[in-house]
Amino acid sequence: MVKCDQGYLCEICGEEVELIRDSDLYLRFVTGQIDSRELLASPERHIRCNAVVAQFVVAPEFEVVEVEGPFRKSEMDSGYVAKQEALITRGWQRLQELTEIADTLPVSDYPLSEFRTQSNPGR
Repeated sequence: MVKCDQGYLCEICGEEVELIRDSDLYLRFVTGQIDSRELLASPERHIRCNAVVAQFVVAPEFEVVEVEGPFRKSEMDSGYVAKQEALITRGWQRLQELTEIADTLPVSDYPLSEFRTQSNPGR
């Protein structure tokens, strides 16, 4: 495959992040952590390769990710953990929806509703 024909490569494992549902970059986008201008310039990872974030996905379809050390969620403030679990899980669920409908939506409609105007200044 020609280099330009490849999608985004995970900066952790080096493999291609083939689907939006596995994209840490788009998870950050849909949860308001980056705006649309940063999509082309920000590093990509598989969600599971970014274990510190992946540990906050709480869904039966997502295998639990354990983190060792000070960034383990059991070492964090319980209020912060609850907020992160709610946000990151909703973001992950949005990515699962986008897997089916992304090609019918403008990128500006990818984020969770509360982040749509924030990630799209001037809208």
